[in-house]
Amino acid sequence: MGCALSERYAGLSLWHETAGTDWAPRPALAGDLDVDVAIVGGGLTGLWTAYYLIDADPTLRVAVLEAEVAGYGASGRNGGWCSALFPASLGSLAAMAGGGAAGRAAALAQHAAMRATVDEVVRAAAAEGIEADVAKGGTVVVARSRAQLARAHAEVEDARTWGRGEDDLRLLGADEARSVLAATRTRGATYTPDCAAVHPARLVRGLADVVERRGVRVLEQSPVTRIEPGVARTEHGRVRAEVVVRATEGYTPRLPGHRRAVVPVYSLVIATEPLPAATWEEIGLARRETFSDHRHLIVYGQRTADDRLVFGGRGAPYHLGSRIHPDHDRDERVFAKLYATLTDLFPVLAGTRVTHAWGGALGIARDWTASVGLDRTTGLAWAGGYVGDGLSTTNLAGRTLRDLVLGHDTELVGLPWVGHRSPPWEPEPLRWLGINAGLRAMTLADAEETLTRRPSLVAKVVAPLLH
Repeated sequence: MGCALSERYAGLSLWHETAGTDWAPRPALAGDLDVDVAIVGGGLTGLWTAYYLIDADPTLRVAVLEAEVAGYGASGRNGGWCSALFPASLGSLAAMAGGGAAGRAAALAQHAAMRATVDEVVRAAAAEGIEADVAKGGTVVVARSRAQLARAHAEVEDARTWGRGEDDLRLLGADEARSVLAATRTRGATYTPDCAAVHPARLVRGLADVVERRGVRVLEQSPVTRIEPGVARTEHGRVRAEVVVRATEGYTPRLPGHRRAVVPVYSLVIATEPLPAATWEEIGLARRETFSDHRHLIVYGQRTADDRLVFGGRGAPYHLGSRIHPDHDRDERVFAKLYATLTDLFPVLAGTRVTHAWGGALGIARDWTASVGLDRTTGLAWAGGYVGDGLSTTNLAGRTLRDLVLGHDTELVGLPWVGHRSPPWEPEPLRWLGINAGLRAMTLADAEETLTRRPSLVAKVVAPLLH
């Protein structure tokens, strides 16, 4: 059984296959257990929380409960961007913090914390000897049409109104953009240094090993069926704790009482065979910059340490009732569109073999705003709703939950996302209709811009409905 499970987990993605780890599950919970902090979810949110808690107080009794194996979900199969991106805009964060000068300062503090988090992930991985193929080359987002270039200019202009300088985000002209990433029809780009390309499965598995060596109980094959004040219930027993942390991201709707907290939306990824040096000379990414373009329907890519090109994007449908199933990890239609997009960006890749294709669910809150918090009256804590920006944000969440649980009054606990409560998603079938209509609208918006060469009217109409 263990061997079969190990092979199944290793086959989930390129990252899982090349993680260099034994995917045989750790022992499951065997009966009732008493701890100080019970963490539900063995992804990066749960493991970073355990890491920083046990580092701050080695006497704490901490248990991580994982339904499958650590790194099974989005933490182990994402696009490998550890970036300063946060799903809510600075304007939204300022409004959450009350607006005015104080709200502006709070929003900028959140942004600064995200920038620092990229470096903290790099530092922690190095300090713990986690070989996660990290390369902090930043992110280049090319503009390949007049409408996309207008959005690039607007993004940089908006950044300047917040006092963000060129060391944070800058506009590249066409020639400079092509020198970084030689995508077709490139007219310019935006560039930020605040992103590291990472092998996510090596990061999450390495982190699981680190916390386990430090005394954290990592209990796999132990799905939690219910979270209540003071207890996480499983079929194997109860874990009683003063604080119970929900760190379940896209899998949250499976928990009673949380069906409408976030929706699981699938993002799909393909990976090429290792590419020769001559091909990379044509494409660029000499510093392993992560990349995208300024289209409406998100795409993302990175050059791996072994010279593959990993490329992913949205476009897979949302499934009725927030259903998550292994069958949804693959959609041949979406994989074909990703390959077509990739070869349109880089014609030199025509005919290149795709060796791996996979997908997974990410969590989106109704207001597209990630949050973290602790209800001191119930002892229930949470973090999530990262909208695909979780590889870094999970680390900020872990450090923030450490401070909240230990009662430390730090700058982190004063950030505007702390304690934020997103509204629930609409009941079905309204959310199925709305989410899938939004996905189709973004696809239509990109097609509209290709035809009209002007900013999309569809996107302008739909954008307020998606936030």
